[in-house]
Amino acid sequence: MKRICMLFLGLAILSGNLLNASSISMPLSSLPASKPDSATVQYAIDEFRSLTSKEKKARFKEVKNEIKNFKKAKKAGKEADTNTLLLVILAILLPPLAVYLYEGEINNRFWISLLLTVLGWLPGIIYAMVLILGKY
Repeated sequence: MKRICMLFLGLAILSGNLLNASSISMPLSSLPASKPDSATVQYAIDEFRSLTSKEKKARFKEVKNEIKNFKKAKKAGKEADTNTLLLVILAILLPPLAVYLYEGEINNRFWISLLLTVLGWLPGIIYAMVLILGKY
């Protein structure tokens, strides 16, 4: 689902004409989460294909910067205290599951947590707590 949303975000940024600042009267976060019109998507794709290679590179750079800013904002605006509290409780009971839920995917941190939990329950708990509560 994240990939689909990021793809649509990228297409919207790449098209440039879809989201003019003057045409938006409310923030993007309050817009309804619905599928875009197929004609609009096709128009964006056609417009992107008509760009020169320099313009395409500039648009890709914009998309990468927007994605980077989105990820920074997501990390900076920490989750609610109740979510963190529940992750801490889960980290004490099942550290790899807490790491998986915190990261949102099975990645290297999950496998490290699983390995530490298998080798000793306490190292797994410590590692999960450091990930959840610390800034890495």
